[in-house]
Amino acid sequence: MATASKSKPAISMTSPKRFLNRELSWLEFNDRVLDEAANTAHPLLERLRFLSISASNLDEFYMVRYAGLREQVRAGVIRPSQDGLTPAEQVAAIEAEAADLMAEQQEQWKSLRKELSEAGIHLMAASDLKKGERTWLKTYFENRVFPIITPLAVDPAHPFPFIPNLGFAMALRLESLDGSEAMTGLVPLPTFAPRFIRMPDKAGQGIRFVALEDVIVLFLDMLFPGMRETGRCLFRIARDSDIEIEEEAEDLIRDFEILLKQRRRGRIVRIKIEKSAPKSLRDEIMREIEAEEQDEVLVDGILGLAQLSELIVDDRPDLLFPPFEPRYPERILAMGGDCFAAIRQKDIIVHHPYEAFDVVVQFIRQAARDPNVVAIKQTLYRTSANSPVVAALIEAAEEGKNVTALVEIKARFDEEANLRLARDLERAGVQVVYGFIDYKTHAKVSLVVRREGGELRNYTHFGTGNYHPITARIYTDLSLFTADPAFGRDANRLFNFVTAYREPPETPPQLEKISMSPLGMQKDLIAMIQAEAKAAKAGEPSGIWAKMNSLVDPDVIDALYRASQAGVPIRLVIRGICCLRPGVEGLSDNIQVRSIVGRFLEHSRIVAFANGAPLPSDQAKVFISSADWMPRNLKRRVEALVPVLNPTVHNQVLNQIMVANLNDDTQTWVMNKDGEYERAAAAVDENSFSAHAYFMNNPSLSGRGEVPEVQLPPRLSPKRRSRK
Repeated sequence: MATASKSKPAISMTSPKRFLNRELSWLEFNDRVLDEAANTAHPLLERLRFLSISASNLDEFYMVRYAGLREQVRAGVIRPSQDGLTPAEQVAAIEAEAADLMAEQQEQWKSLRKELSEAGIHLMAASDLKKGERTWLKTYFENRVFPIITPLAVDPAHPFPFIPNLGFAMALRLESLDGSEAMTGLVPLPTFAPRFIRMPDKAGQGIRFVALEDVIVLFLDMLFPGMRETGRCLFRIARDSDIEIEEEAEDLIRDFEILLKQRRRGRIVRIKIEKSAPKSLRDEIMREIEAEEQDEVLVDGILGLAQLSELIVDDRPDLLFPPFEPRYPERILAMGGDCFAAIRQKDIIVHHPYEAFDVVVQFIRQAARDPNVVAIKQTLYRTSANSPVVAALIEAAEEGKNVTALVEIKARFDEEANLRLARDLERAGVQVVYGFIDYKTHAKVSLVVRREGGELRNYTHFGTGNYHPITARIYTDLSLFTADPAFGRDANRLFNFVTAYREPPETPPQLEKISMSPLGMQKDLIAMIQAEAKAAKAGEPSGIWAKMNSLVDPDVIDALYRASQAGVPIRLVIRGICCLRPGVEGLSDNIQVRSIVGRFLEHSRIVAFANGAPLPSDQAKVFISSADWMPRNLKRRVEALVPVLNPTVHNQVLNQIMVANLNDDTQTWVMNKDGEYERAAAAVDENSFSAHAYFMNNPSLSGRGEVPEVQLPPRLSPKRRSRK
């Protein structure tokens, strides 16, 4: 049982040291992702995927977060972050941590490359190729690469070309065959060619790849006839990719199209260059692209680790995770696939990716084709190319229904895709709304209005994740379907809140069940945290369980600290960034923080408050949400916090999903007060519990239909919680 803190806090409630740095916490998260590349419990190609993901994550971090800090340093900003570090101090700390991370990535690649070769997957050097293989490659190069590649001379008549964001290029020192002429050449690697070329399969030789840059070197005589190479250097550029919209932008779409073009030409924040390159050539590149000395990173290994995902081949299923086919909820199947009938019966939660995202698609598709449906309202933050959700909305509009799509064109790196789908929707007659200029609409809501018995009935979907059928196969998320009229009215108020105002009004809409940011969610969360603290001080049962991607907001963190000091036991499952320090004497003795990194990306947001009885219980207040506890989510985004009221769904979210997450010791990391993590279990054995494995093998409570019984995960025990 948790006890109230009576000793003097090791860190005071006014010290900035009570917070961990957001950027360094993110690097810690990416280090956990990278560590999975060394986890031999995973199949070999899945370990390679983790390495690729860690590299892709780091690219995005540099293009957005690091780039922003560098701009602050250039502008002379010295205001510290909530943890007390100035922008310059954060940049220095990031560069030190990131250098270690990048070095570890290269070490992991060397180890994986050896294991891949032993397993029959080879990345070959040009020197390894036999004459017949070079002949095949030459034909491939002539037909597939040469037409899309442009060799460039660099001299006063041919200035150094622009290299776009994440662009690869090869710089060359060249001289004529007779030695009479010297020049610098440049070969930008074509965007639409594979980075790794697969060689024809031959019996007994396994699967073989050759890197595109090696192939280019092999046939340089075709690109620069009469010249030979005396030195070369492969380099890759990352540019500032953040986008800022002017507050008074009159034409949001036009401004975004301009800014998206500018993103390709953003200021350089990182240039990675092969360490083996001649220094004179490196210096020339740095000078020509006008990079700062701080931008240069010398790489002892392979550039573009994110592209190693191209080596993950489907024809080696023995080196991949066993196939997993999501279940379709039995209760909907029992209704003949009629989503509306199943939802009318009682609320249902679909747990992705263990249960099919097709349920969400079917819900919208059924609404599009149902003659009794008169209106559909839908938020779209991220979705896929050729999205079945967008197709269903278009079909509904063409059927004459009133369809409103709230498209968030400010979804980072999905802006262009969202602009295209918005135009497709408008052409079909959908009423497209882009939301507030300064506030992203991040809530995941779908509202269907259906005529039944002379009245209108609302069917509502609230989600923790995007309407994206591809990511829904790897992200853990929750989809709540309800026919509760109050939820429908609240969803309609949320849509009207965004569509009817230029900026959020000072007075929030009067909501019956849900809470919404930017106007009320933070206040409501802190009030419920304070209620638990009050209960603990009164000697009554208390507790807080929460699961999310990131915890940054200082006001919420301080409320959690005060609750811990009052004696509230707090269990947090934070996948990524966590600025709260757990386990600090007198500050956060009663707070534990865990992070699950594994086969599926933990994305669902859940929070539970004891509400007068020890967790878990039927008395607890349970919510799902689209929002992490970050300032941007609570103050600068439209988000939804949705209570789970149906008893079966309540039991599923609390006793099944949250208990399983808190029990996991297979893919869980435990955070210490310094922000560092260690695995919950030193080794996996027959007594280990995996949340991912549990969900893959057990149907959900609310979707089980006629399944008589579901095996719930074991209840929490002190022994399991403290296992190292």
